[in-house]
Amino acid sequence: MKEINDKSMDVLFESVLCLKTVDECRRFFTDLCTISELKSMSQRMEVALMLKDKKIYTDIATKTGASTATISRVNRCINYGSDGYNLVIERLEKADE
Repeated sequence: MKEINDKSMDVLFESVLCLKTVDECRRFFTDLCTISELKSMSQRMEVALMLKDKKIYTDIATKTGASTATISRVNRCINYGSDGYNLVIERLEKADE
């Protein structure tokens, strides 16, 4: 993933790691991203959670409004990607315990 392995990307990721609360994240991301970008990212996260919960594509599409292409892409990332979704979902589940 050469395109995300550079100093400016590291600064972005380090910036995110500096955030401590949901409010701080909301403030940072609303400055950084458009509403459309944020909605797309939150939709993909919702899709990932539903896929991990073994929901079927049609139910996910109906509930989230995501296209089957988006659902497929998220599913591919969950199963064959960099393990980012799985890492975050595991940590969210542990936080809920």
